[in-house]
Amino acid sequence: MKNKKLYILAALAITLSSCGKELDEVNINPNNTENAQPDYLLTGAIKNTVDAYWSTTNTMNSSSLFVQHWAKVQYTEEDRFIYSNSSFTSLWSTGYSQSITAFNKIAQLGDAQANPNYKGVALVLRSWVFLLLTDAYGDVPYSQAGKISDFITPAYDKQKDVYFGLLTDLKAAKTALDPAGKAISGDIIYSGNIARWKKLANSLRLRIALRIADKEPARAKQVLDEIAADGDTYLSDNTDVAQLIYLTSPQQNPVSALFETRDDYRVSKTLVDKLFALNDPRLPVYASKTQTPTPEEYIGVPNGSTNSEASALGFAKTSKPGAYFLLPQAPAVIFSYSELLFDRAEAAARGLTTENAADLYKQAIKASLKQYNISDATADTYAAQAAVQYDASNYKKSIGEQKWIALFGQGLEAWAEQRRLDYPQLSASVNTVLNGKIPVRFIYPGTEQSLNGQSYKNAVSSQGADLLTTKLWFDAF
Repeated sequence: MKNKKLYILAALAITLSSCGKELDEVNINPNNTENAQPDYLLTGAIKNTVDAYWSTTNTMNSSSLFVQHWAKVQYTEEDRFIYSNSSFTSLWSTGYSQSITAFNKIAQLGDAQANPNYKGVALVLRSWVFLLLTDAYGDVPYSQAGKISDFITPAYDKQKDVYFGLLTDLKAAKTALDPAGKAISGDIIYSGNIARWKKLANSLRLRIALRIADKEPARAKQVLDEIAADGDTYLSDNTDVAQLIYLTSPQQNPVSALFETRDDYRVSKTLVDKLFALNDPRLPVYASKTQTPTPEEYIGVPNGSTNSEASALGFAKTSKPGAYFLLPQAPAVIFSYSELLFDRAEAAARGLTTENAADLYKQAIKASLKQYNISDATADTYAAQAAVQYDASNYKKSIGEQKWIALFGQGLEAWAEQRRLDYPQLSASVNTVLNGKIPVRFIYPGTEQSLNGQSYKNAVSSQGADLLTTKLWFDAF
């Protein structure tokens, strides 16, 4: 409807040029401000982006199924990887039409108002959005994205170039951010604490350095050396966790909102069984006891069940997510301190830094448990188990499995890390439709073929077929 109105106005402007002034006045919305304010834009853009990140479409119906954190107990088509080219539109449309556009505007307003902290925060968040997009789809519009007046049909950049560009953007963001500079408003993640935004910028640089480490180890080391040389810090404890803490209905966590009206999802049997095997104290946090008492108390649903198989398991005899995740105020985590420590442990294990990998690994596990208010004593007992202790001969297995547990709820990030580290080693159900494979990417939205056809074709020609099973550049093994 909006596009139709604009086309009509454009036609009238050509044929009735003498009425231009009147048309300009008619086309002004009296309910909208003519001067965008960065604080209001920032609040809205953060909320829209985090909602998409934590949403049903991008987590519970896709990435959290692929990584076997969640499973479906009815309407199990997605758990069997039955998708169409409209299934993965949400992340793309929100990322490009809302998030990136808004963060670009905030950066511009920061320049116009001589407040570089707005620009720095916008660059950090925009980089995170681009990272989500390329991790999920592969080659995506980056250098021409969000510049609608110049590029109606933006070209797709190669994934390697997107990662390299984001490293440059985050370095610029870190430089722009000044804790002693002008204050910002509208920040519903860190409440205007610029020092924490600087830490997040560096932490995202570390995340990307590890994304490229299998393909570009020299560049990954260069990034970490630059951060160390500048004397910069990463997230330094659980108070630095980047997260959006939701409010009550209707501004509640998307998971909580979903379970108000639907009951399609359960915790995956893969995860529940692993937590049982490790005597993991996060089990009652991640999963609820079965509604009908069972000897096991917690029962996960096998991924890839048919509708009849899932129905036979029963709603009352399988475990919903834990109460923590069903609270309206449950936080949507963007970057945890636990993840940061696992990243540092891996960087050390790869020889990219001189830190102690085993010590950082243990700290990461303890930070994950502490995130859920589990005591240090319990965490020490858990970490001391032989099955949990760090194995320097296979750091990818140790870090990959424990990071997978720690990232529960963060479907897109957990999926990216499982593809990169190849742990835990997951198996697809015989009921799935990809010949025993698990999806390794989102397919592009079908609208790209009709609205940006040549760029889409170029991307497919470069990257490979637009299929769920086409491996991305970062997914080296």
